[in-house]
Amino acid sequence: MSTNNPKKGVITGAAFLMATSAIGPGFLTQTTVFTEQLAASFGFVILITIVLDIVAQLNIWRILTVTGLRAQDLSNKLLPGLGYLLAALIVLGGIAFNIGNIAGAGLGINVLTSLKPAYGAIISCVIALLIFAMKDAGGMVDLFTKVLGILMILLTLYIAISSHPPIAEAIVKSFNPDVVDAKAIVTIVGGTVGGYISFAGAHRLIDAGMKGQNHLRQVNQSAVTGILVTGFMRSILFLAALGVVMSGVNLDASNPPASVFKFAAGNVGYRFFGVVIWAASITSVVGAAYTSVSFLRSFHPWIDKHHKLLTAALIITSTVIFVAVGKPVQVLVFAGALNGLILPIALGLILVASYKKRLMENYRHPEWMQITGWIVVISMSSLSVVLLQDWLK
Repeated sequence: MSTNNPKKGVITGAAFLMATSAIGPGFLTQTTVFTEQLAASFGFVILITIVLDIVAQLNIWRILTVTGLRAQDLSNKLLPGLGYLLAALIVLGGIAFNIGNIAGAGLGINVLTSLKPAYGAIISCVIALLIFAMKDAGGMVDLFTKVLGILMILLTLYIAISSHPPIAEAIVKSFNPDVVDAKAIVTIVGGTVGGYISFAGAHRLIDAGMKGQNHLRQVNQSAVTGILVTGFMRSILFLAALGVVMSGVNLDASNPPASVFKFAAGNVGYRFFGVVIWAASITSVVGAAYTSVSFLRSFHPWIDKHHKLLTAALIITSTVIFVAVGKPVQVLVFAGALNGLILPIALGLILVASYKKRLMENYRHPEWMQITGWIVVISMSSLSVVLLQDWLK
């Protein structure tokens, strides 16, 4: 076996950990709802957000892996206390999202087996716990997210083909939209690289020992691959929903993505939806738990030693809250918006750190990355202000 194979597995594993962390029940719902609202013009939002996502993620992943420091440690070295603030924001957002992720996993099993969503959530919780209980939990996370990530892309692609979307119109409107929606851009960017998601793959690479400048090419490859996988999944789901919406169908407001799958391919499509939402949800449970705890590990040796126990506690807590309260739609929506607001703060901190020689040693972060990174920070901050003003009306 080539000595490069383990590294290749980590590179693709980190990309899919990030991508499947982004592709959760909120991702499916947001993409479908915005397609219904904006029709073919939503293609423009997808195109813009892919560019913003790549810029944000390249900056974050390169700077963190070069220093070999997780985001909270780099922030604390920049200014003592900042890392604790960032960790608090990330962990709170991760827990809120995981309640929704567990709910989605329960719904997926409900669609496939008719078991109550609460029972499906408990089964999914046990599966996630078994993954983290394994000796090589990191390797198992890589394999699990890759296999399920590919499966849900293939099933959604089948639905996209079955719905017969107006592809030519979608391409035209992606470059010349009828309307540009600030809320959609903030929500989609926040759901792709906001909150814990953009750090998921970077922290995975650091945990696997991929630190320093000699790994930058692989880091670039992994970061861009993660965004492209997410962008491809969103694009085919957009086309699937567009085909259904343009045929005159009114989607079920209580479960828009399920409507798309069912109208496009009947009962088979509905079963496919069950598999896709379960795969999307359980991989997001794994990604959110792994990344949230990675923000705490360096704060105390006890936390680092017992990080698997804390990961299990986070998953169990999210499951208990869901089973006790029910599907927390408002929590999920709030968490998505919160992640969008966190991104300019987190990316801004990382970019400021890139100017400090005491932190970066002999590495010089490319000027074009710094400039485009600050453009993302400013544009996302401006769009977030617009979104907040809209909420306060």
